[in-house]
Amino acid sequence: MKRLLTKPNLKLLFAALLGAVLLVHVGVLWSEDTTPDAPAADAPKEPAKPDPSGEKTGEKSVIGDPPKLREIDPDKADPKDVAANTNEMGNYMLTVADAVGKNRVAVNMMWTLITGFLVMFMQAGFAMVETGFTQSKNVAHTMTMNFMVYAVGMLGFWICGYALQMGGVGAVAVLGGTPGLNHEFTVTLLGKTFGLFGLKGFFLSGDTYDVGVFALFLFQMVFMDTAATIPTGAMAERWKFSAFIVFGFFMSMFVYPIFANWVWGGGWLAGLGANFGLGHGHVDFAGSSVVHMVGGVAALAGAIVLGPRIGKFNKDGSPNPIPGHNIPMAIAGTFILAFGWFGFNAGSTLAGSDLRIAVIATNTMLASAAGAFAAMLYVWARYGKPDPSMLANGMLAGLVAITAPCAFVNSVSAVIIGGVAGVLVVVSVFVIEGVLKVDDPVGAISVHGVCGAFGVLALGLFADGTYGDGFNGVPGTVRGLFYGDASQLAAEAIGVVTCFAFVFVSFYAFFKLVDVLMGNRVSAEAEIEGLDIPEMGVLGYPDVSVTHEGVQVTTPKPRSLEPSTARASLRPAVD
Repeated sequence: MKRLLTKPNLKLLFAALLGAVLLVHVGVLWSEDTTPDAPAADAPKEPAKPDPSGEKTGEKSVIGDPPKLREIDPDKADPKDVAANTNEMGNYMLTVADAVGKNRVAVNMMWTLITGFLVMFMQAGFAMVETGFTQSKNVAHTMTMNFMVYAVGMLGFWICGYALQMGGVGAVAVLGGTPGLNHEFTVTLLGKTFGLFGLKGFFLSGDTYDVGVFALFLFQMVFMDTAATIPTGAMAERWKFSAFIVFGFFMSMFVYPIFANWVWGGGWLAGLGANFGLGHGHVDFAGSSVVHMVGGVAALAGAIVLGPRIGKFNKDGSPNPIPGHNIPMAIAGTFILAFGWFGFNAGSTLAGSDLRIAVIATNTMLASAAGAFAAMLYVWARYGKPDPSMLANGMLAGLVAITAPCAFVNSVSAVIIGGVAGVLVVVSVFVIEGVLKVDDPVGAISVHGVCGAFGVLALGLFADGTYGDGFNGVPGTVRGLFYGDASQLAAEAIGVVTCFAFVFVSFYAFFKLVDVLMGNRVSAEAEIEGLDIPEMGVLGYPDVSVTHEGVQVTTPKPRSLEPSTARASLRPAVD
């Protein structure tokens, strides 16, 4: 019966997805170009010290020398000589301007691509963290999900996800203008325009066949893929692989791109500042809400529908620890993620010529350290031992939380944000597992969902006004509550509520529908045996004897939740 349901339904679902893409594509015929080209940059200003924004550093550099013009007596000169001199100087100035412009765009494009490559490498980190924190009998399955989400997600994003997200963003001047991304589907309410989704860039074809558009696609694609891989951790060890494939297309083609459009594609959340005077609108520099909270909330919906692993909870609701099989693998994966995060955050300038990248990268590093250190102190004080898995969780929590405010805060704020996130993730794991009874093998909901929400709220508190002039079309720099602008915090809070409501409802309905059509969960026999053979046909560790102690639930062994033993159930296995 399972085979009878799986193959036909997969074909029907894929056909439905492609049909939906074509219907959306038809919308281009009715869409209007509502996004004007970005204005040219202002003329350079006199440098000043200090320069925390990096706007003025290096302004007095000179490229080349002017031509040596012939000395001409104006009273006796041949008009042709005067014209020749004028043309020579004019041509020189045009050449300099052209060279400066092309070199700057080239630097920015190379920076964007290289940082995109770093973010792509984070996929290896996610795979190692999730696999290390799960059981050895499921390693081939967990690794393959992390591998294939890259391929599935990229194809879905290429088909229509990128168009829905960035199709109406307009000219991205730092990448040379990105011509063609100029159609946004909008509605007008109360005299205000609200962007809902883009309508240009399907299949990267037509007038979006452009180097700047392609560079932006690569960078945005790896961000989307990060969001798509987060639920693979929370739903690990019982998720049917065929259902996961359908999820990958749904995430990359619809849910992620639409919310990302609202924040990064010129949509209505970005316009809260220009339309309603709420700061600079919902600001998320590198993805605490767009990437991490979207992934975390999707993981929450999926884990609820999927249900806990066999043997995770006793009859009285108390949780049993199901330890991961390879802590060194998980720690190594965490370091890979921390390394790739420099591309994640600093790369979001899209401009190597924006010297604020030095502040962004340092804030990222400091928050990661503060998160790990704070988690260590909290777990050590409460349980008597530092838990390596919680140290990894703490570092990732600090990174997730600093992702939104990294460009807008100073170093002291970065350490505070990272430290709070490091403690918050530990508390959150307790609540989600012990109170909500949601089984998350790798702590993805806590790390990405909870700390992602905290990250954008932290921006609304700590943004210090040294950066972000003109962000989202609003004059002036970005300031949070502690620096005089309470409305910025309001815009961040609206974004958090919107993200949770939109993503949770979308994915809860999606997983329920998949449950009816093809099922989300493997059989109990496959789960107890391990998913490697039933789902993948190969063992991840063919030369290792796999036992199932602790997961056979006929007579589950009660576990004490006293602090000395409950610590093991925290075993975050984060994304």
